[in-house]
Amino acid sequence: MVATTTLKLTDELKARIASVAQASGRTPHAYMIEAMETQTRLAEMRQSFIADAVASAAEVDAGGALYAMEDVQAYILARTAGKASKRPKAIARTDSPPKPRKHSAR
Repeated sequence: MVATTTLKLTDELKARIASVAQASGRTPHAYMIEAMETQTRLAEMRQSFIADAVASAAEVDAGGALYAMEDVQAYILARTAGKASKRPKAIARTDSPPKPRKHSAR
């Protein structure tokens, strides 16, 4: 299903869009649709990233496993280079789990 939406653009922005669209071989309409799709996808990815980060922080706050940054980096670099590598081992906590932090999803 397709819905119709009206956008109010300044004359200056409308002219800029028309110029860029023409240079790329698209209509202004197609250019705007692509721009909105791209920006929506980026916003959704950002929201997902933030939600994953908040969940990971909550897992650590609840006493979840911790890993040394150097071990994780070495593992990732080896894997991306196509080399066999063992997963990093969790490090022992030296204190009790930290108190839960307040997390905001922005």
